[in-house]
Amino acid sequence: MAAKLSPEDSIALIKANLAEVLNPEIIDHVILEEKRPLKVYWGTATTGRPHCGYFVPMMKIAELLAAGCHVKILLADIHGYLDNMKAPIDLVEFRAKYYERVIKGVLKAVGVDLSRLEFVLGSSYQLNKDYTMDRFKLEGITRVNVAQKAGAEVVKQTDDPTLGGLIYPLMQALDEQYLDVDAQFGGVDQRKIFTFAMENLPKIGYSVRAHLMNSMVPGLGEAVKMSASDPDSKIDVLDGPAAVEKKLKKAVCKPKEVEGNGVIAFVEHVIFRAIALHVDRESFTVQRRDQEPLVYESIKKLKEDYAADILTPQLLKSALVHHLNELLKPIIEEYEASPEWQAIALQAYPPPKVEPKVKKVKDKGDPALRAAAAAARKAGVVAKPDGHVEGPGAAKVTVGPSTEETLQKLKVSE
Repeated sequence: MAAKLSPEDSIALIKANLAEVLNPEIIDHVILEEKRPLKVYWGTATTGRPHCGYFVPMMKIAELLAAGCHVKILLADIHGYLDNMKAPIDLVEFRAKYYERVIKGVLKAVGVDLSRLEFVLGSSYQLNKDYTMDRFKLEGITRVNVAQKAGAEVVKQTDDPTLGGLIYPLMQALDEQYLDVDAQFGGVDQRKIFTFAMENLPKIGYSVRAHLMNSMVPGLGEAVKMSASDPDSKIDVLDGPAAVEKKLKKAVCKPKEVEGNGVIAFVEHVIFRAIALHVDRESFTVQRRDQEPLVYESIKKLKEDYAADILTPQLLKSALVHHLNELLKPIIEEYEASPEWQAIALQAYPPPKVEPKVKKVKDKGDPALRAAAAAARKAGVVAKPDGHVEGPGAAKVTVGPSTEETLQKLKVSE
């Protein structure tokens, strides 16, 4: 991929491995007519720790860079806060720095040239006067139900949504203009936001952009997609070989079932595309005990063998462990060699505070009453429900049935 591609090959690579492309003619016009690199942006809200699901968009970004595009990565710190405050405001700055480190590490791990890659912090322009005025314009023409529908698959949904969640898709549409791009890239779960941008940006005087959409990769657990909120569905990009093997062993991978299989999907959308980018120097090889290894040059053949039970879940997982660890290795090495990155990680994701256990002091009651009760038990006295006592020592503790008798017994003078 190091050689410069022809315009036609560049366009083909830009549109490759996608679920859908909206307004593809914009891409063709920029490259064939304007004869300049396509400017694309991909945004990510800086919330939970990035996991291996990020390899999926990173593979497309690697392909875009290989196709000669100028790629801007929006570290959407304000979006992260607006999305039901997933990113606490005091941690947003550190999480943005952590995301930049991880994304660069992932892209370097797949051998991509970073010279045409640019990082932009959302708060660097989303708080300025012009952006705010344009946001007001969009708010003035957008109905609440339209904003809710646009963000339905991206913004956390609640019965009583906050205004921040409603503004989220409006800002994502405006980002296309303020980042000065020709196209936006994202998952198919963002299609409603993309169509919102296409329908509404022209209403405030801005042009329509092209939109590139990735397929959503199933999680490794029961989750629909790989997510930081489902521990069994994700592998952290800093997980070591033992953790990767442990999590992949637990991954849901039903024999002979190809559709909805998260393990096969990850191999298809990450490992095979890494091989196509000449990052992974070997074909997808599956080692077998006492047999020749299975070597796959295409995902189609792998799927056929899996459906026929020639390639079993155990063999597939074992091969994926090897290839994924090869991708993660340089990222982990860079992290371990960087005290600065480690410090950022600690600031971005501080360990949860453990509240010290306070031993509760048991209330044992009035000491005098406890002493009296102990003396009564020693004397063999048992109190009855009506208040009188019985037992060998009853006479010693009975104070009498009447006030007069009690006073006389206690030798108290009236």
